[in-house]
Amino acid sequence: MATGHTDPQRRERILAATLDLIVDDGVAGVSHRKIATRADVPLGSMTYHFTGIDDVLRQAFTRFADHIVAVFEEHLSRARGPEQAGEAVTDLVHALSDGPRRDLILSQELYTLAARHPEYRELTQQWMQRSRHLLEQHFDADTARQLDALIEGLTLHRALDASPHHRELTRQAVARITAA
Repeated sequence: MATGHTDPQRRERILAATLDLIVDDGVAGVSHRKIATRADVPLGSMTYHFTGIDDVLRQAFTRFADHIVAVFEEHLSRARGPEQAGEAVTDLVHALSDGPRRDLILSQELYTLAARHPEYRELTQQWMQRSRHLLEQHFDADTARQLDALIEGLTLHRALDASPHHRELTRQAVARITAA
């Protein structure tokens, strides 16, 4: 590993460590010292690369939002026509809800910050716009907005329910929204 400010991966390690720490301890458990320790970097690297803890959190959550948008894109880009797009949305709900608990935890931590702080609300709004834009490649704007909310809700319900609903229920919900 390179040392000093010449370490090109240091900033990325800090952001990855921040997300890992949020998963383990929540946003409330994050501090410069804990992030630096987790990233195995000197504490001074935190202020060298970031203006403060909010800057670290915003950039880490931006990185996370980019990851989720890439998952949306992966599923939706393969769809050809409305029927395949509906099936892609169904696949997306199940991929997200059956996927890493890490993504669910990070989503909820970001939503909680966004509910309290406008700068994080702006980040979530950008994320939603990007997700809806991908959906709008297959559906009109109103349907895309409804599907985006359905994806969020069904993903959360499936991930947290002791007996998650089956794929057919997701397919039916998507069909009801896209049939209008």
